[in-house]
Amino acid sequence: MELGKVFLVGAGPGDVRLITVKGLDAIKQAEVILYDRLANPKLLEFAPEDCELIYCGKLPDRHILRQENINDLLVEKALEGKVVVRLKGGDPGVFGRVGEEAAALALYQIPFEIVPGISSGIAAPLYAGIPVTHREHAESFAVVTAHDKSTDGKPMLDWEGLVRGVDTIAFYMGVGNLPFICENLIAHGKPSSTPVILIHWGTFGRQKTLQGTLSDISKKVLEAKFSNPSIILVGEVISLREKISWFEKMPLYGRQILLARTSEGASGLAKGLMEQGADVIEFPKWKKTILPVEVGNVTNYDKILFTSPESVGEFFDAVIEKGIDIRQIKADFYGRSSKSIKALKERGIIASFTEDMPQEGSLLVVGDDCNYGVENADYLVTSKKELDQQFLPIFQRMLEEAEVNTMVFPSGASVGAFIEGLKKCDIDVFDLLKDVQVVCMGQHTKEQIERAGLVSVGMPVSPTREALVEYLIQYPIV
Repeated sequence: MELGKVFLVGAGPGDVRLITVKGLDAIKQAEVILYDRLANPKLLEFAPEDCELIYCGKLPDRHILRQENINDLLVEKALEGKVVVRLKGGDPGVFGRVGEEAAALALYQIPFEIVPGISSGIAAPLYAGIPVTHREHAESFAVVTAHDKSTDGKPMLDWEGLVRGVDTIAFYMGVGNLPFICENLIAHGKPSSTPVILIHWGTFGRQKTLQGTLSDISKKVLEAKFSNPSIILVGEVISLREKISWFEKMPLYGRQILLARTSEGASGLAKGLMEQGADVIEFPKWKKTILPVEVGNVTNYDKILFTSPESVGEFFDAVIEKGIDIRQIKADFYGRSSKSIKALKERGIIASFTEDMPQEGSLLVVGDDCNYGVENADYLVTSKKELDQQFLPIFQRMLEEAEVNTMVFPSGASVGAFIEGLKKCDIDVFDLLKDVQVVCMGQHTKEQIERAGLVSVGMPVSPTREALVEYLIQYPIV
């Protein structure tokens, strides 16, 4: 069997949009992905549907897979002829142990590429409004591990060299050793008044910062119960933060949004919310299989209802394949959502919403294999949609890492799908949303939420992305 190939990819610091073009291309062709805890799981959604996903997460107190096991897996999968991606948070060459993994592959003469990523030690400070170098404040910069292989895990560093020769120091994953770090920097000549800032979950919408000096930051961290993953930045350049902080001023900064989804494609709504500074977790993740369809009698109906924007494309692809002249279809067209209406409009067809559809006349419902409860209708099933089981444990880990404060239901159909998906994860919807602000888009969605026994605190005047963003900006987080 021909050897596979391995891509050792830096996923960037957290913001999913900071992945490199080359890194994203590798994910899109992957047959196996081994991913770390600090690589944003949303990147996995760009992988092919049949891609095998293997979690290699590392916590301070335990490892899901030890480094030796990861090395062995990379070799094993590549020897099977697979395209393998090793997805690491930040840059793989900065405390990412990429050298060990590359050496293991080279031993077996397995072809590989190393794809750099944006390092957290640079990106997290920038998202906190701090460049690590500045002509007036810092002409040198160092990245330093805050723990090592010693028995007690305390780094054995050239403290005198750091103090004498480096203006800005970024310590990685060092909250537990912070008192030791501060004591040594002061003992070797750093003024105790030197600014220090901790950046927790840098570049995510959940980013938090804690600022102090070498003399008091350890006490502040204990009081605030600050934890990893955090970058510890030391240096006078931190003083620029007051002038150029930008990310934390974004309209939806601090919003950790859980977004119910009904389609398997990329969500424009999620993208719009992230562009305003929010963290967005989408659930459920769907898999779709296109089915062969028979559209021979499609010209006989008075009304055709599309259940999703995807069903529009699937329907017209089938019509074109069968050689049917579109002008022979005399039916009026309808959509269950604004997205379906838009998809039809892009094909030059003006459609109406389901609520405006008359009772009389023959009806064809076009869509996936879900039961939409439309009576006195024929169904044309264009695709099969099912939960992507691989993403259920990924979703559970995302919930554990985040502190969701906002729930968004974009459509009536999303309510039932979301609740059923939660059941697969053994999560009770009422427990999950107990202290969460629930927002719905549109009157029909509000009715479905109430029917499910949930309470919505309000909704935008119109069910559009722009109205939702404006609504979330106007109303504070519960």
